[in-house]
Amino acid sequence: MVIDFHTHTFPDAMAPKTIAGLEKAGGIRAHTDGTLSGLRESMRRAGIDWSVVLPVVTKPHQFHTINKVAAEITGRDGIISFGGIHPDTEDYKGELKTIKELGLKGIKLHPDYQKTFIDDERYVRIIDYAAELSLITVIHAGIDIGLPSPVHCPPERTARMLKSLDAEHAEIVLAHTGGYDQWDEVEEYLVGKPVYMDISYSLHRIGKEQFIRIVSDHGADRMLFATDSPWGGQKETLEMFCGLPLTEEEKDRILYQNALKLLGMDRETD
Repeated sequence: MVIDFHTHTFPDAMAPKTIAGLEKAGGIRAHTDGTLSGLRESMRRAGIDWSVVLPVVTKPHQFHTINKVAAEITGRDGIISFGGIHPDTEDYKGELKTIKELGLKGIKLHPDYQKTFIDDERYVRIIDYAAELSLITVIHAGIDIGLPSPVHCPPERTARMLKSLDAEHAEIVLAHTGGYDQWDEVEEYLVGKPVYMDISYSLHRIGKEQFIRIVSDHGADRMLFATDSPWGGQKETLEMFCGLPLTEEEKDRILYQNALKLLGMDRETD
């Protein structure tokens, strides 16, 4: 079984323009057309059973539309969509309750797109209340190659955020192996902390020895397979991961067992 814990899709009408703009900004090429059907075809080719779609609310007024769509697509054809919330929202508790009532399992925060540092009180209170509602929080961590400095979620600030809340009761996932292209700092500040790390858009960039060391020191039971599709190819990332010198037990934990536990799902879930 394989669960991809970090993917993105865009509405069909917006996908061509959005993908083209992001390709230009990041100097990269997408592996799908960015649509939901494109993701499903990618999953079929790669042998992915479930993909977690992570929408980003870049402006507070987008909340209702984005989360309505998330609720409509989640649980269908191997898709689980999280919700989104913006740190500038005034009624953060009400919006998080709405996400919970919609049946979504978590939220995505993107500090760079939302122009807010991860240790800002607005994020701390959102993450803390999400934990109270048993919602998972996935956070873009480290550099975003399509956006200029400053980096709004570097490992040192992430560690500071974790100290500001009761991280032991929160289910937090740091994307990109804890902090894209800042993995020395990840080892210094975050390895061993009570957080999950997804491995999205990392394996082609991080050194193999450093990645294996992070898995070993942080614990394979706190790592999640992820691709960042469409920016990471699902088939290509899965092949790269399966070729790593990890035990079969470690691979199974990372590929699906940890995700099943975190999502509260059974392997036989239809």
